[in-house]
Amino acid sequence: MKSGLGGYQEQEEELKKQRDVTLLKRFIPLLKQNKKVIVISISLMVLLSLGEIIVPFITKTAVDQYILPGMADGVSQTDKANYLFNAAISGLILFIISVILFFLNFFQTIVMEYAGQRMMHDLRIEIFDRIQKLPVAYFSQNTVGRLSTRVTNDVQNMQEMFTSIITFVIKDAFLLISILLVLVWMDFKLSLIMLFIIPFVVLSTWLFSEKSRKIYRRLRSNIAEINSTFSECIGGIKVIKIFTQQKRVAADFKILNHENYLAGMEQMKIFGIFMPIVDLLSSIALAGVIFYGGGRVMSESLTLGTLVAFISYTKMFFRPVRDLSEKHNILQNALASGERIVQVLDTDEEKEGGSETLETIENIEFRDVSFKYESESDSDIIKDISFKVNKGESLAILGPTGSGKTSLMNLIVRFYNHQEGDIFINSRPIQQYSTRSIRSRVAIVTQEPYLFSGTIRENITPTDMILTDNKLNEILELSHLKSVVDHLFNGVDTVISQGGSSLSSGERQLISIARAFAHKPDLIIFDEATSYVDTESEEKIRIATAKLRENRTSITIAHRLRTAMTADKIIVIKDGRIIESGNHDTLIKLKGFYFKLHSVK
Repeated sequence: MKSGLGGYQEQEEELKKQRDVTLLKRFIPLLKQNKKVIVISISLMVLLSLGEIIVPFITKTAVDQYILPGMADGVSQTDKANYLFNAAISGLILFIISVILFFLNFFQTIVMEYAGQRMMHDLRIEIFDRIQKLPVAYFSQNTVGRLSTRVTNDVQNMQEMFTSIITFVIKDAFLLISILLVLVWMDFKLSLIMLFIIPFVVLSTWLFSEKSRKIYRRLRSNIAEINSTFSECIGGIKVIKIFTQQKRVAADFKILNHENYLAGMEQMKIFGIFMPIVDLLSSIALAGVIFYGGGRVMSESLTLGTLVAFISYTKMFFRPVRDLSEKHNILQNALASGERIVQVLDTDEEKEGGSETLETIENIEFRDVSFKYESESDSDIIKDISFKVNKGESLAILGPTGSGKTSLMNLIVRFYNHQEGDIFINSRPIQQYSTRSIRSRVAIVTQEPYLFSGTIRENITPTDMILTDNKLNEILELSHLKSVVDHLFNGVDTVISQGGSSLSSGERQLISIARAFAHKPDLIIFDEATSYVDTESEEKIRIATAKLRENRTSITIAHRLRTAMTADKIIVIKDGRIIESGNHDTLIKLKGFYFKLHSVK
């Protein structure tokens, strides 16, 4: 389903189905980390099951040994009193067992919920940690909404599986096996009715599993798309409003939401068919027990207490079957979410590069470098690019939109890896250095700097960077940010919203420059930092960037000729290739592409 506004409602790719057991094995480490709590929970569930199994047997004993004998003719008043007393004792025992089961159930629920919350806490941390380690290309292919769904909705579904299924399934399975063993022990012939019904229960459960899993995949995909669409609509609300596209976007969202509704209704239909089938099988089994067992009671080949116990056990048998059906519903939902979580966890992390640490940047050199994005395999974005910039020099990269200027920046900081040619830092292949150490020596000032929610101080200096007030004031002065901060009520500790929407473009850019100063880079990369600011802010940014360039290597992606003119070296790129290179005077004398730009200036 494509939206009419930029196609932001792409259907999520179909994931390869994994075997349930294989999928569940991926989450065993989470269980191991909480094995003590889970063992306690399972132990409590076993005690609960034993308590439930004992109840019908006590009832059978009370009927056969106390109630019926007490009702027989010719029984003395003393014996009747004894039978009545023993029956009352049986009732008291049942009451005590019920109270014990209540407290066992209470403590088991508390313990399992605690374990579930711990496991989901660990799983969210693992997913978030993996997402931060993924390559930049991954985020180009997956929207924010989809990834946020992994950390929220999908993890929540997994929590339901851990808290509602693991111990309960063990309990129900234990209960089913125990009931069958008790029934066979009590009366093998009567138990054959239950054994005859079980294959039909297994078959219906298997058919339900196959149908419901496909539906839950669709539901998880639709939820991810809804979150993605909603996230992008909020992020682009100004564009939507300025072009009055509210109705069109709402119509697209309505279609996507309706698809989710249809998938939900289909899932309910499947569940609505399956549950009555289970009830039907339960009724058939119960009718068979009453019919056959009642006849045997009449012929005195079976005691009434045994029949009463059989009826109780039959009802009890189908209760865990019904529970397992409902838990299976939750399981399918969780497995559909688990597939998407595993997809994130199985995505290869960003390559860390070599083992050597880059202490300083003396020079950067490109030799016949070619690069193309994976999604654009038909053509290279940059082709046979070669240049060198030494420490303290300034390089300007000029060219029309789409010529590959920003791609060069991405290759330097290893957001992407080039396919052909060589990139050298300090005359050594870039692959020999760790990616982390390369980025620690580089700062980037982009056209649209991103600010995080928090204070201005936190946006300038990360929490692991300690700056004295004097050093911070020096950075504010150098970046021309001090005049802005002084006019704010809380100064540098003023809280700003995500993206810095409460600040002007120029103020956000100055904060970005201050952040670059605090980073103390050897190489500073500018992506035309003055593109979207007013004249007054542009002058402040121009002076601040000039200070930032002092004694540093700088690379500027220039959109304006004025920015490129003062650089030590200029390369002009068109269609991914360098068509001219030199300084301003040299390029003017060539009277080529650069000269034409200068002429129209």
